[in-house]
Amino acid sequence: MQIRRATMEDMYQMQHCNLRCLPENYNLRYYFYHILSWPQLLYVQEDYNRNIVGYVLAKMEDEEKPANIHGHITSIAVLRSHRRLGIASRVMRASMKEMEKEYDANYCSLHVRKTNDAALHLYQETLGFRCANVEKGYYVDDEDAFHMKKFFKGPNPGLYVAPNRQLVRQQNSAAAAVTGMAAHHRNGA
Repeated sequence: MQIRRATMEDMYQMQHCNLRCLPENYNLRYYFYHILSWPQLLYVQEDYNRNIVGYVLAKMEDEEKPANIHGHITSIAVLRSHRRLGIASRVMRASMKEMEKEYDANYCSLHVRKTNDAALHLYQETLGFRCANVEKGYYVDDEDAFHMKKFFKGPNPGLYVAPNRQLVRQQNSAAAAVTGMAAHHRNGA
């Protein structure tokens, strides 16, 4: 199985994967808009038969201030038969790497349903995202969304979503490492 940048020919399979996996669906034009606008940010995972089993659909947000330049994960999906194999983290990391390299993005954002525990674990524990805020009634069915961000440089501010879905302050590992190193140097080591 291999991860690769998506092509125009992949849009139908990406949409099919989306329809099978998620309640949030997009028309085909939306996929074509993404690949024509930000071709570096769309990635797919193929199986051994060259069928797409996972994808990430991402874009850049228009911002006037350089500090606010960021990418956004529009959609990510992996077929149920191929979950828990690291596909989601691989396609997301590839897309975020391109956001930073090609567009000089400072961070990546995304929205996730408050009840999607598997996605929350992926975003927080595996990829290091933190919650910026809660957007009430974000989804069509009126479910709230956690608006999450991952900063590419420096500490990743934001709140941690606890298992009870409460937001708590918790240092992320990068910030903790920097804090620990600073304390180590202050103590003369």
